[in-house]
Formats: sequence, structure tokens, C-alpha cells
Amino acid sequence: MQVTVETTSGLGRRMTVQVPSERIGSEVDKRLKDLVSKVRIPGFRPGKVPLRLVRQRYGGQVFHEVADELILASFREAVIQEKLNPVSAPEIKPGPIDRDEAFEYTADFEIYPQIDLASMEGVEIRRPTTTVSEDDLDRMIEKLRTQRRTWESVERTAGEGDRVILDFEGSIDGEGFEGGAGEDMTVEIGAGRMLPDFERNLSGTGAGVEKGFDVTFPEDYRNEALAGRSAHFSIKVDRVEAPVLPEVDEDFARAFGLGDGDLEEFRAKVRSNMERELGEKVKANIKQQVMDALLERNPFELPGTLVVEESERLRRKTMDMIGAKDPTFFPDERFSEMARRRVALGLVIGEIVKRQGFRADEASVHQAVDAIVSSYEDPARVRQYYLQNPSARADVEASVLEDRVVEWVLQTANVTEDPVSFESFVNQPKKENAE
Repeated sequence: MQVTVETTSGLGRRMTVQVPSERIGSEVDKRLKDLVSKVRIPGFRPGKVPLRLVRQRYGGQVFHEVADELILASFREAVIQEKLNPVSAPEIKPGPIDRDEAFEYTADFEIYPQIDLASMEGVEIRRPTTTVSEDDLDRMIEKLRTQRRTWESVERTAGEGDRVILDFEGSIDGEGFEGGAGEDMTVEIGAGRMLPDFERNLSGTGAGVEKGFDVTFPEDYRNEALAGRSAHFSIKVDRVEAPVLPEVDEDFARAFGLGDGDLEEFRAKVRSNMERELGEKVKANIKQQVMDALLERNPFELPGTLVVEESERLRRKTMDMIGAKDPTFFPDERFSEMARRRVALGLVIGEIVKRQGFRADEASVHQAVDAIVSSYEDPARVRQYYLQNPSARADVEASVLEDRVVEWVLQTANVTEDPVSFESFVNQPKKENAE
């Protein structure tokens, strides 16, 4: 078998494979002889059909079957011989097929990049350090009160934090537009669920008030037909409602699962949850820094095939989450950068795991699952799911290996403490990343 390889792009390869005619011919003859005992042809007893007749009737079909199988087998042999590591299945272009001539085909594919891992010595990692203070705890309990607030109608005008129930109608250049009208709609002033100009014009209104005002849609508004345009809205306020926060008493504590309503135990439980969340945020922050450093110190060309596949996987996952059906709902570039990051990190982490011999042992997997299910009401059931569902377990094992890589980097990194307040740290915007 003769093999030649040429580079078509950075990671693209075109391999030409020539399979000797003898290899095909001998396999064809073997299969045709096997058919003699199996085929049924009128006028001949079973097993007595002449080989010549079997070849005449079935030779072409068998020849093409053998050629197809030899392509797959010889491709595997050729990539091993040439020490190539294809990213995915090749695009095969077979040449002319003649049983008396050597069979030749070309295979186009991408290979995995060669990753020469850089030293991570001296990488700067800032470890956030903070604690949960009494003030932090009080603020959290206020948030819990807000989450369980009720509403009551008031006779005064609306202000920040109030709800306004209203009918509205919008128009652009005198014409209505989709989504521009509604009845009995509730808007919480200051919640940021409506355009800022719209919410601002509700402040100071009261029951029975009718007014009109102009609103300009942002340039990056999700509805491109409205982006950057000005609309006129006419509203009629039905009523104003003010929030009523519950008292922090035994009933309030029972609402969070404390049967006896003990307030000290309630505060201890809230603090414990805050400290767990803080620990998870610190871990995620450090991991993000480590992953950024890995990418910065290990630049390499990415296989386009893997980026396209990952981008499509992210698109399908997002569509499933929001219930979208139209594949054009998200443009291709929406996920391309995230896909590139995920592919790059996957390759770097995989290389580190292979070289360092890291593995997700059973004890580590169970420990990781225990951490995941600790906040669930029925941790035993969720734990069983993670350990028995192959896909969920694979995700946990991948997370364990990523933690091994983070620990490995931190051994040589320059880690310094970064004092921060609990409030600013846990409420900082979440980065959209690939981990």
C-alpha cells in the first residue's frame, strides 16, 4: 500500500492511498467462493452453482463492497503508518475502480494540532479573600424578605419600587407595531424589565392618570425593526401597588424549611448558604484566571471542524433552553467565539491530563457529586442521577479533571491575596465563559 500526504492548510491534510489490485482481488475471490454455497439459482442444486456464474451475477456488487470496506481499513492503516491524528471522519474521493488495476483514493481531513505546553511558572493569580459579615447577612435577609413580598393598592402616586398596572399603546410615525400595545400590564418601577425611559415616565403617576411620552429604543435592541427608533406611548394607569415585606419572625423562618421557626438557626442557615456560595464563587474566579492563563501561554491553531461542531452544539443547547425551533434564530457568529475558547481549552486541558497522568478516581467523583447535591431538597435522588446517568457522570469526571489541572497550575503560579467585600464580589457580573 502506497501512501502520500500533502498539507492543504495549517491543519488540513490530503492523503492519497493506493491499494494493490491483489488485495482487492483476493478478497473478492474469497467472498465469491463463499457465495457458491449460499446462492440459489434455478437449474442448479444448492452448493453446485458454478463459480463462473456466481462471478458473472454478483462479481460487480461484491467488488464494490470490498472496495468500500478496504477504504475504511486502509485509511486506518495509513494514518497509523503516517503518524497522523485525524479530528473527524475524512472526505473520501475514490478514483476509478478496475479489478486489474491498483485502487486509489484521496482523503481530506484535519489533524489535531501539536501542543507544546508552555511553563506556567510565574502566572499571576489573584485569590479573592472575604468573609460574610453581620451586615452582609442582614442584607441577604432583606433580599429574602423582598423575594417574599406581597403587594397592596395605594392611593398615592407611584415611586421607585412600586408597581403600576396600566394599559398602553405605542406607535411609530403614527403606526402601531408588534408588541407595542397591552392591557392590564404590570410594571415595577426600577426593576429594569422595561426601557428606562418608559419606567421613568411612570414615576409620579397615580390611578386614573392618562399621559403620553416618547421613548427611544437602544441601538442594540433585540428587535432590529425597532432598534434606534423613537416611539410614542399613550398610557392609562389603573392602579398603583406598593410592596409589603414580611416580618422576620417564626413564620418567615418556617417558610425556608425550619420547622420550629428558630430565628438564630435561620440566620445560621442563611450564613451557611452564603459561605457555600462564596466558596463556589472564589473557586470559579480562580479557575477562570487559570483558564485564561492557559490560553494566553499556549496559542495554537484550532481545527475548524471542531469549532463548527462545538458552535452548533452550543446553538442547539441554547435553543432547547428557550424552546426555539428555528435554527436561524441565532446567527452563526453568536457562538463562534465561545466555541473557539471551549475547543482550545479542551485541547490544552486534555494534553495536560495526558502528560500528567491525571484521572477522575471514584473517591473524587463522589466528593464532587456530594458538593453538587448538597443544596438540593432530595440530595439522595439527585446523587443517584449523577452517578448512574452516563452523560451526567461524564460531566462530573470532566470537572474533576479540570480541578486537577487548576491545582497543577497553582503549584507554580504566583498566587496573591485580593481582599474584596462580599457584596461586590458575589454580585459582580457573571462572565460568559467556556468552563
